[in-house]
Amino acid sequence: MNQHFSSTDLTLSPGFAAPSGDVVRIVDLKRRFGRTPAVDGVSLTVRKGEILGIIGRSGAGKSTLIRCLNGLERPDAGQIFVEGREITGLGERELQPLRRRIGMIFQHFNLLSAKTVEDNVALPLKIEGRPKAERLARAAELLDLVGLADKAKAYPASLSGGQKQRVGIARALAARPALLLSDEATSALDPETTRSILSLLKDINRKLGLTILLITHEMEVVRTIADRVAVLDAGRIIEEGAVWSVFADPQSEVTRSLLGGIRPQLPGEIAGRLARSGGEAILRVDIAGEAARLPLLQDLSAAIPGRYRLVHGGIDHIQGEPVGTLFLGVGIAAGRLAEAVEFLNARGARAEVLGHVTDDA
Repeated sequence: MNQHFSSTDLTLSPGFAAPSGDVVRIVDLKRRFGRTPAVDGVSLTVRKGEILGIIGRSGAGKSTLIRCLNGLERPDAGQIFVEGREITGLGERELQPLRRRIGMIFQHFNLLSAKTVEDNVALPLKIEGRPKAERLARAAELLDLVGLADKAKAYPASLSGGQKQRVGIARALAARPALLLSDEATSALDPETTRSILSLLKDINRKLGLTILLITHEMEVVRTIADRVAVLDAGRIIEEGAVWSVFADPQSEVTRSLLGGIRPQLPGEIAGRLARSGGEAILRVDIAGEAARLPLLQDLSAAIPGRYRLVHGGIDHIQGEPVGTLFLGVGIAAGRLAEAVEFLNARGARAEVLGHVTDDA
């Protein structure tokens, strides 16, 4: 099986420059619809072999950006380089070999109901004019790769949503693309199926060294699979970086809002009783990287004696880095509270006093 996916399988189509470190480079891209800027000066790179997540709310410009990237939408200004070749000025005929270098998987699968699973997977090769024996052999390899070797003769109507998406992934890989675009590919799936599809994509990324660009509105998808994340809002990239770093220290209000569902929040019962003074202080402490590996609470208690308890929160691991939010109940002299915050901040945490509660939280 492995011999079918050697590095020679990812050689470039004729007419394309050899890739450097970037499979895609976008420079100051703009696309308007009437007076509305859908993409407004986006510059972005997708590096060879990485998984990049582009996240944003509905209407942020994600779909327009991806349509510009695969040549379905013409930008008004800016440049797009795919494997070193600038594509915005290419005609339809010149775009055809480019599109074979870009595989697509979709939210609603886009399978042909009248064709078998193997015929759906082999369709891109049929369009290329490849011999039938070659098409079916490639389809068999890919169905094995996605765990559906026994479904080759089945029709899409008999498959579950997760199985349909696996067929869609196999089809996207048929022409041995350099880049896989995932457009909200897990949005129609339940959480368990979503996890299995993301695991499959990560496995394909490792086995084939395939570059993947994910378009999503779900931070959980980004956390599970991506190496880097770019946050899109009103057609602009407002934040970009390693996933663990952005999750640990979101710079924009939009990013903080998107993270709201998966970052620990102070329980409403406690938040509703916060006051400016009196009783136990409630501290929010955000930690990541080296700061999260230190015995911060032990050191804090030794430096500033008092009563410290964990009210809520915990530590997660993203890309192998610890990232967490802790809500602490602190009982110390009022005059030393600012000192405790300063102590935590000096050790790489981000601490703030949220308020006080007058009885046990």
